[in-house]
Amino acid sequence: MDSTTIVWIALLMAAGAALYASVGHGGASAYLAIMALFSVAPETMRPTALALNLVVAGMGVARYWLKGQTNIHLLLSFAVTAVPAAFLGGMIDLGADFYKPLVGVLLLAAAARLFWQPTQIADRPVHQPSLAVTLPTGLALGLLAGLTGTGGGIFLSPLIILFAWETPRHTSGVAAGFIFLNSLAGLAGNVAAVQALPPELPFFVVAVIAGAALGTWLGVERLPRARLLQALALVLTLAGFKLIVT
Repeated sequence: MDSTTIVWIALLMAAGAALYASVGHGGASAYLAIMALFSVAPETMRPTALALNLVVAGMGVARYWLKGQTNIHLLLSFAVTAVPAAFLGGMIDLGADFYKPLVGVLLLAAAARLFWQPTQIADRPVHQPSLAVTLPTGLALGLLAGLTGTGGGIFLSPLIILFAWETPRHTSGVAAGFIFLNSLAGLAGNVAAVQALPPELPFFVVAVIAGAALGTWLGVERLPRARLLQALALVLTLAGFKLIVT
């Protein structure tokens, strides 16, 4: 890559990291879209997105944990099946054309629900889901995360909020941990692809750290719950359109 391309990719990734980190996400779908825009080689895209996901989600995990905003029991109830599934998904090189439009539509539907009456959704009483729900859900989302090179939080967060399994802010804490664990497992499952990591990766890491620092600060300390839901809805909308049109 030439220096101009590297700068543009880094700036866009910083902006994507800020937006996604504000709701506890790693931003993999944004990084994939940005790299696709600049015609980065497909074999480079998935490991790069997972590596950057680890950095951003790791920052979110630390920040939300220190603020006491991570429901560890809810996180583990999904992660126990999601992590091995993400590892297996990372080993599979599977075209995603058949499920991308469907998932994109589902994300847009979830985003529309979050945009509509976010205060009422944010203020609902929450309840812990049963293992009969979380274990198969974690399995499906973990597999999807490994296959697509994302952390799966983009799918988990709307489920948690729409079914009132946690508050919006604690949802961000759960999503950050879920994404970190799945990204680590997906990268381990596709360890051969690590060789395809670009030499420009350190520049991108610095960019997403800067963006994530701003986004996590906003999500943990500044955004009210209703606005946090609308920020998540914006993320879902971007990811949904990205899945449909690519």
